[in-house]
Amino acid sequence: MTQPAQRREFQAEVVQLLDLMIHSLYSNKDIFLRELISNASDALDKMRFEQLTKTELGPAGEFHIRIDCDREARTISVIDNGIGMTRDEVIHNIGTIAKSGTKEFLAAAVRADKTDLLPELIGQFGVGFYSAFMVADKIVLLTRRAGEDTATLWESTGDGTYSLSEVDREQHGTSVTLHLKPEDSEQGLRDYTSGYVVKEIVKRYSDFVAYPIRMKAWRAQGEDTSQVKVLEDETLNSMKAIWDRPKGDVSEDEYREFYRHISHDWTDPLRTIPVKMEGALEAYALLYIPGRAPFDLYNAEMKRGVQLYVKRVFVMDECRSLMPSHLRFIKGVVDAHDLSLNVSREMLQKDRQIQVIRKQLVKKVYATLEEMKRDSSAEYLQFWAEFGPALKEGFLGYDAQDEDRLLELVMAASTAHESELTSLEAYVGRMVDGQDAIYFLTGASKEAIARSPLLEAFVAKGYEVLLFSDPIDELWLERAPKFKGKPLQSIARGEVKLGSEDERKKEAEALDEKQREFGDLFSCLRVLLQDDIKEVRLSNRLTSSPVCLVGDERDPTPRMQRMMEQLGKKPEKVRRILELNPSYPLIPKLQAIFQENSADPRLKLYADLLLGQAHLAESGQVPDPAAFSKVVEEVMLRAL
Repeated sequence: MTQPAQRREFQAEVVQLLDLMIHSLYSNKDIFLRELISNASDALDKMRFEQLTKTELGPAGEFHIRIDCDREARTISVIDNGIGMTRDEVIHNIGTIAKSGTKEFLAAAVRADKTDLLPELIGQFGVGFYSAFMVADKIVLLTRRAGEDTATLWESTGDGTYSLSEVDREQHGTSVTLHLKPEDSEQGLRDYTSGYVVKEIVKRYSDFVAYPIRMKAWRAQGEDTSQVKVLEDETLNSMKAIWDRPKGDVSEDEYREFYRHISHDWTDPLRTIPVKMEGALEAYALLYIPGRAPFDLYNAEMKRGVQLYVKRVFVMDECRSLMPSHLRFIKGVVDAHDLSLNVSREMLQKDRQIQVIRKQLVKKVYATLEEMKRDSSAEYLQFWAEFGPALKEGFLGYDAQDEDRLLELVMAASTAHESELTSLEAYVGRMVDGQDAIYFLTGASKEAIARSPLLEAFVAKGYEVLLFSDPIDELWLERAPKFKGKPLQSIARGEVKLGSEDERKKEAEALDEKQREFGDLFSCLRVLLQDDIKEVRLSNRLTSSPVCLVGDERDPTPRMQRMMEQLGKKPEKVRRILELNPSYPLIPKLQAIFQENSADPRLKLYADLLLGQAHLAESGQVPDPAAFSKVVEEVMLRAL
């Protein structure tokens, strides 16, 4: 029995979204049908799986999707006998946008001037249902959840409100009926009540959907085509599981359309990776390396993992067990023929076959990335720009056995190439004779690192230094990995040894002599700066800059400390080492002041000034700007 309708308002963001949809200038409005069919297919997948785990639901008959067109009424309906929705699910799924990226979606749509970027955003933010308002001025949704007795009727004209009422529906499932806009309301609006147009759209976007998509079509009765025609069901899609088909039988267009279907990303993937496993177990997979990173790549709630099927029966939308976290951007499906259909998520974590499949998938992804890097450097650099930081997370996980393969894939900026990235392999090939380590420096940005005084001696003596600026670099480089027997060594820690043995010996002797000459002065400066500095010494890193800050071998970097603070952990304060340029003319002058009066207040001023300079050279800021400003002011006043 139908109950009185209840009027409700959309979530504020949905109202903005509907306005964009309704008034969008985007011309390819065909995507609305693809989105509705994808939603119906998802509902059938869920119903199919629930039947395996909830026997009380009973058989549902043949799963299918039906499209009905009424030219006179100007309506098109997409109907399925899938899982359906409860009233609360309708409110949550249709009345609100639960995704965390709503604001980003709206901002990006405005930046795109409501045109070309719109379909990409539809897919990226999972708001495909609303795309129907591009062609309809009214939408009616009727749905009944499997196992429920009553159905829910939802209606909206896209005016910011919708109505809900309790009604009857004979079978579980959902029907979405679009009341299309008048034919002449918008230039370029196609006749979506035409069977020819519908067939074309289904073939283009949804041919691979695993369930029959049917529509009534006129057929001649008998051989005489002039006789009376009757309406018969026509299946519009091939329903072939694309991952089961030989690669030579699948076109690139089909691969791309399937990618769009599972990822809702309208950007073409960089690579398609078909995988066939035979032997101890049988499984098929079709993986994709996306062309761009999703907006939530670094969000803990990101939807990740490939879809899992068992003998073409949908089991799970996000099977995280099949792909490690650092490859979470990989999209695709895995069809494992030897798994039990009643697998639970807990069982999957421990299933030996899942682990074997996972190992093979990771191996295949690495091999594809290696091939891209070797044969298509521009394509690989595009990949690295989008996913490099995520890939480097692999150094921190349990997949440490893959460290060598990951190191082969790493790209970094370098002092030898201002505008190009380089690989570790290429770096090793350019190493100076006698160089026993791969030198690197980390920082907030490539530009900031490139200005660091720590680089001066290395550049002057022809040593290349890699520049790492992603936050994750602070973590994985802490593990001191080795590439082809060469350790990756930070030039911001400990003492550096550049040049031949003879050159090092002569340089060390010269520094020791000057260190002894100014030893008492440096001890005085260390005491004056004892809250922040544990040692003051001469540097073999500097050639033109007066001063720099370095750490001991095991000291965390300043950036690492800031990251810990942002995570709510208060790290123990690290006192660092202040290094002075031995040729800096201020040192003899400070020595003269110290010898005349070791308690001269100017020593404290210049000590603070040197420390501030070191901070500015390192990060562009000082810990206490107000205090440093007073020091500068005092120095200027004394100089006048």
